[in-house]
Amino acid sequence: MSVRSVTILGSTGSIGKNTVDIIRRYPEHYDVKALTGNQNVSLLAEQAKLLNAKLAVTADKSKYADLKELLSGTKVEVEAGFDAVVQAAREQADWTMSSIVGAAGLLPTMQVIQRGGTLALANKETLVCAGEIVMKAVKEHQTTLIPVDSEHSAIFQTLEEEHRPMIDRILLTASGGPFRDKDVAFMEKVTPQEAVAHPNWNMGAKISVDSATMMNKGLEIIEACHLFRVPVEKIEVLIHPQSIVHSAVGYKDGSVLAHMGMPDMRTPISYALAWPERMEAPTARLDLTKMANLSFFAPDENRFPALRLAKQCQKTSQSATAVMNAANEMAVDAFLKGKIGFLDIVRVSEKVVESSPLPAVATIQDVISLDHEAREMAKHYIAERMK
Repeated sequence: MSVRSVTILGSTGSIGKNTVDIIRRYPEHYDVKALTGNQNVSLLAEQAKLLNAKLAVTADKSKYADLKELLSGTKVEVEAGFDAVVQAAREQADWTMSSIVGAAGLLPTMQVIQRGGTLALANKETLVCAGEIVMKAVKEHQTTLIPVDSEHSAIFQTLEEEHRPMIDRILLTASGGPFRDKDVAFMEKVTPQEAVAHPNWNMGAKISVDSATMMNKGLEIIEACHLFRVPVEKIEVLIHPQSIVHSAVGYKDGSVLAHMGMPDMRTPISYALAWPERMEAPTARLDLTKMANLSFFAPDENRFPALRLAKQCQKTSQSATAVMNAANEMAVDAFLKGKIGFLDIVRVSEKVVESSPLPAVATIQDVISLDHEAREMAKHYIAERMK
């Protein structure tokens, strides 16, 4: 494998840390151009030193002096602020990981697409908010897009492009989160601590809560529609508690091609890092003889209405999915701060979608403006819930 220049957007998050873990094992193959993070500047500085990065950027301007001090005596350049993150994304690199959580990753990701190269996409909100605009730009700039979510990586690896007309359905698996067997009465009283305790995956707080509400799977449905050019009606969600089958593609001849592996994000990350080749990853090997049971069942959309809401928004418009995502981000944050209940997350999101005029969006700036408006509406409904 030849040496690749690399940028990691969101290196201090869960996906970013796993990416760093792989790259540090193969220093002869990767030349790290830039790392970006938010408030955890101690970890960002540690990563920059470990990978001998050229640039370290914190999105939080108030952390600039701290990061500068932590990297004093090194050759690492230091910048701060969201504009600096965007500029880091704009700088040329062969391969870029986009793993900034939430809609904040939209603009930096678009900068990567517009300069070309390979984009490893772990920021699903980019496609949820602006999938039509993003995929058009990917084609226009001939950017190589490799999905990193374990489910979409699995589909990417099992979807036979030459047999696309014969695709019958895409099977999107979900762990079901920590409350897959709980009733609504139980979920009314769920605490943030309980919601972030995912049974299979080690993820950040926001993604863990999204998994608990199954909004994460709703976002992934929308993402899959854009990535693989299939209508929402062809996507079937299956609860698979063991998280061994990461997703599958069904064909009209009855064949189902499934991707299997241990629940470790370093597997899809290493696939994206080495593509179109493969590389050895520091992950446990799947031993099927130790798999006592692999079970699958349909999700209950009455208990997990986020799935129904996401599918409705995808059928409605790009604006609807953008508004839903913005409202969900605000509601999850409010829940984590103890301001609203667990089930209020989807209630707020649904209310904002219903109340929004859903204006058409044609540019990224249109999407960003709509995102801001939806967040203001979400603040209003969150305040109502707090009364």
